Amino acid sequence: MRYRTPLLFLLVAAIWGTTFPAVRAAVAVVPPVLFAALRFDATAILILGYAAVRGDRVRPRREEWAGLVAGGVLLIACHHALLFAGQQYVTSAVAAVVVATIPILTAGLSRLVLPTTSLGVVGAVGLGLGFIGTAIVADPDPGDLYTSESLGVVIIFAAALAFALGTVATQRTRTDLPVASLQGWLMLLGAPVLHVASRGLGEPQAIGWTPTVLLAFAYLVPVAGALGYLLYFDLLDRLGSVEINLVSYLLPVFAAVVGWLALDESPAATTIVGFAVVAVGFALIKRTALVRLVVGRRRGASPSIDEPVGEKE
Repeated sequence: MRYRTPLLFLLVAAIWGTTFPAVRAAVAVVPPVLFAALRFDATAILILGYAAVRGDRVRPRREEWAGLVAGGVLLIACHHALLFAGQQYVTSAVAAVVVATIPILTAGLSRLVLPTTSLGVVGAVGLGLGFIGTAIVADPDPGDLYTSESLGVVIIFAAALAFALGTVATQRTRTDLPVASLQGWLMLLGAPVLHVASRGLGEPQAIGWTPTVLLAFAYLVPVAGALGYLLYFDLLDRLGSVEINLVSYLLPVFAAVVGWLALDESPAATTIVGFAVVAVGFALIKRTALVRLVVGRRRGASPSIDEPVGEKE
C-alpha cells in the first residue's frame, strides 16, 4: 500500500496526541501517580507478552540490568509521575508542547555526557529556542509567577528533562535487546517505583472507577500503550530514529483538537507561538540529520535507525 507508512505515522501521532486529553480527564478526579503506576503495570504485561509471542529475546543479560533500571526510573517513573501530576494544572495542548522539547533537551544532555556528540553554535541556538518556547507557553505573569498554570509547565518541563536524562542513560548502555523487550522491561521496572512514590506522596491508594476514568484507562493501556508502541516499533524499522522523532511535533496538534472537542480547552495564542519556537529549535539541532533524511529520500536510500541524538558540526 503506497500510503501505508504516512498513514501509520499520522495514526501514531493521533493515538499519542490523544493521550494528553485522556490523562487530563483522569487526573482531574484520581491520584495522578497511582494512575500512572497502574497504567504501566498493565502495559508492561502487554508489551512483554507481545515480545514473547513474536519470538524476541525477552530475558535481559546481566550487563543490561543497569541501563534498564536507570531507564525504568527516569523514562517511566520520574517522567510519568511528573507528567501526570503536571497535567492537573495545564491544558492538553500546553502539556504536549512542553513534552515536544524532549528531543532538544536530549541533544543538549548528550553534548554533556556523550563525547561523540556536539551541538555547535547553531545547535546551541536551537537548544536556547527550546527553553524560550517553553517560557512562552508558560506565559508567566510578572505580578504572580506562582500561578497553577506556571507550576504545571514547570512540573511537565521537569518530566521532559527526566525523559531526556533517561534517554541518554539508556543510549550509553544500549545493547541488542529488542526494542519491544526493552520497552516492556522499562515499564515493568518503572511501575513499582511509581507505586512507592504514590505512597510516599500520601496519595489515596484507591481509585474511583468512574466511566471517565475507565475510558481513559482503557485508552491509555491497550490503545496508546500497546497498539501505539507496536505501530511505533514498526515505523522505527521503516523510518529510522530521526524521522520518527518528528511525530513529537504532531502531538500538540492532536492534543489541542481533542482537548478542545472533548474538554472544551481552547489553545491560547502563546501556546501556538511557543510550539512554533520549539519546532524551530528542533530543526536547528537536527538540521544535518534532516538534510540527510531529505536527500536520502530523494535518492531512495534507507534511513538509519542509529542516528545519534546530537549533531556533529
